[in-house]
Amino acid sequence: MPQWQGSNRRSRLPADWARIRQRILKRDSFRCTWIQDGTRCPNPATDVDHRRAGDDHSDANLRSLCGEHHRRKSSSEGGAALAALRKKHSKKFRRDEPHPGLIV
Repeated sequence: MPQWQGSNRRSRLPADWARIRQRILKRDSFRCTWIQDGTRCPNPATDVDHRRAGDDHSDANLRSLCGEHHRRKSSSEGGAALAALRKKHSKKFRRDEPHPGLIV
């Protein structure tokens, strides 16, 4: 999968991930659990998502999502992580005094 390129996420999943995944999909009736405007998404679930980022694979932290909603959520999390990284690195190059070549 191109989306997984450069990620170690797959290697951090438990050995019995396939069994856990099936259990969560079954628990959620194989339907996406995304709620928008008070309505549950009618699409079939294809992915199991971690509600909170990290390696908590407990049932309470897992939910079934359709591919579109999983991509949206993951993209949002990736964008936020990239913005935080940029902010962190920008502090290294921030100038506390004006450039000597600037006319004030």
